[in-house]
Amino acid sequence: MTKSTYRFQFDRGTNLDDAESTLHLAILAAEGFYSEAQIRLGFAYYRDEANHSLHLSGGDDLSAAVVHIFTALATKEFGATAFAFKRVECGEPAEPMALVT
Repeated sequence: MTKSTYRFQFDRGTNLDDAESTLHLAILAAEGFYSEAQIRLGFAYYRDEANHSLHLSGGDDLSAAVVHIFTALATKEFGATAFAFKRVECGEPAEPMALVT
């Protein structure tokens, strides 16, 4: 299985601390289904200050659940146009993406 990362790049008007807090809520929600131990062992993310983005691990059902929950929560909290996201294969360099306007 190819390991992927989901890169969520937020516009500069969105507080990255708030986005990370929303991700923590998504992780907590996924823990309710998978367990805290499974999430701790199977999910990771990286905060990229330079590109104002969060990179979420992907490629399995557990990670996909966190990604789906986070996408739904972030859309409700910040709006659909406050961030862009795309799936990238591991090893692909992180570069800024154009936000959907």
